[in-house]
Amino acid sequence: MPAAKLFTHTGEAKGEVQLSDTLFGIEPNSHVMWEAVRAYLANQRQGTARVKGRGEVRGGGRKPWRQKGTGRARVGTIRSTLWVGGARAFGPKPRSYYTALPKKIRHLALRSALSEKALADEVTVVADFQLAEARTREVAAVLKSLALGSERCLLVTAEHDADLARAARNIPTVRTLEARLLNAYEVLHVDRLLLMEAAVAKIEEVWG
Repeated sequence: MPAAKLFTHTGEAKGEVQLSDTLFGIEPNSHVMWEAVRAYLANQRQGTARVKGRGEVRGGGRKPWRQKGTGRARVGTIRSTLWVGGARAFGPKPRSYYTALPKKIRHLALRSALSEKALADEVTVVADFQLAEARTREVAAVLKSLALGSERCLLVTAEHDADLARAARNIPTVRTLEARLLNAYEVLHVDRLLLMEAAVAKIEEVWG
């Protein structure tokens, strides 16, 4: 059974926490993780890019010169896609990039990502703690005591903690997330998975 080291928020070692075999102990499936990351990034796209076509760009109502006899190429409008200031051919229009993945694939991708972190010994559990005040320096002190000041961390909580999220959001290397919102991209995007002790049981409850 996989395990992760348990620390207090002051950096004191308290032993180990056993992790679920079904979540942290499977053989990672790299292709499924790739599919999940690709779908996640696609779903972040707004798809609002837009340019004007020939029917929308302003001007060009008059034919610049007659069709024949000038020696020049025939042109119907100065807003041709070939001209500077003209319209754009086949440009982007508002569209949806939404990519749907089956639930089983999403869950397998998450379990694979968690297992990959466990195999690489990149999972740390910190005993539940309360901030004295919702200040960034409080979270920075916890990270420093755990020797994680320079690593990108995903801090996973059992439930939404507004104070902790507000205190951590000014640290560019830290992202906080509830256990129920975990996904393969967020897990794979960081160097260290930092789990609150209560979040371990919550992850098993939600995703196990």
